[in-house]
Amino acid sequence: MQYRKFGRLDWKVSALGFGAMRLPTTDGKPLSENIDEPEATRMVRRAIDHGVNYVDTAYPYHGGKSETVLGRVLADGYREKVRVATKSPVWLIKASEDFDKYLDEQLKRLQMDYVDFYLFHGLNGKIWDENVLGLHLLDRAEAALKDGRIRHLGFSFHDSFDSLKKIIDGYDKWEFCQVQYNYMDTEREAGTEGVKYAASKGLGVIVMEPLLGGKLSRPPPDVRRILESSGTKRTSSGLALQWVWDHPEVSLILSGMNAMEQVEENLVSADSSVSAPLRPEELELVAMVRQKYKERTLIPCTSCSYCMPCPSGVSIPDCFELYNTGYAYDDLERVRVSYERFLKEENRASACTQCKACEEKCPQKINVSELMPKVHSVLGEKKPY
Repeated sequence: MQYRKFGRLDWKVSALGFGAMRLPTTDGKPLSENIDEPEATRMVRRAIDHGVNYVDTAYPYHGGKSETVLGRVLADGYREKVRVATKSPVWLIKASEDFDKYLDEQLKRLQMDYVDFYLFHGLNGKIWDENVLGLHLLDRAEAALKDGRIRHLGFSFHDSFDSLKKIIDGYDKWEFCQVQYNYMDTEREAGTEGVKYAASKGLGVIVMEPLLGGKLSRPPPDVRRILESSGTKRTSSGLALQWVWDHPEVSLILSGMNAMEQVEENLVSADSSVSAPLRPEELELVAMVRQKYKERTLIPCTSCSYCMPCPSGVSIPDCFELYNTGYAYDDLERVRVSYERFLKEENRASACTQCKACEEKCPQKINVSELMPKVHSVLGEKKPY
């Protein structure tokens, strides 16, 4: 295992961390509450035995069961071999004292007196302003640091670079942050600019979704042909992981593994992460793959949100992003689950009344009113493209 600098801390973290959001399940449904605990135990301990020293979970993972299972997985001396991270569900916090209520519940679930790394979960500009600052949660977090229930404070993030910069600059005691980053997300969310900015401020930078939720490890046939014809000996997963590791600002890659073969493959990649950087021809290969994925984008939406708010309540950028993702990565099944689970009925494409108010504001001149019925037929009614 290779180890990397973690911000300002006098401690080195393994290049690969174990994310407990996608543990194996007994019902075969990703993210379900029915975690296959014996297999999860075998996988996590295998990773730790081979040098992984960072394990990440959160309050809502696996319907709230991830923390409880992880607490048991780390019995028999494994707790002492790793640093454990979990996250405060800030969107559920309605009053300042709720911070401690959830933290104490999480420690009970984990069967731990303290957690090494505690993150405000999924920050964006709005949650930062309304919840973290508005409810004085930083004061609560500092009190928890002082009494020893948490050892280090950071945040995970899903928003634009401007929001990331505002959050980093808004508090001078951050020690680390967790951002989505992969070779398809260089300009989306935090992007390359955000990774570099966080590192320049002395923060440990944790990367989540290095495989874009597994999509980059399951390339569609036309992308797979590009990879196979290149002659690279790397797997599609190995190529994507190494691309992230080649950025010196990155401290740690988190991978949510749900099968032992994924653990074994990722361990091999992590072991060679320093000695086997991408060669120039492999960087060209990544560029070719990136371009092919972009060509598979059906709707030229840039998620600028100029079309919002929709008079009928449709979440137009989200609907288009899910539709594009399903096609670009041959991932319709998972995208349909997200459409139903994370978009309220009134925000789905089916709520479009074809008023065309959005079309007047769209810089890309997208015929939104014509596309919304198509989007819903594919995602909501499960018809083919």
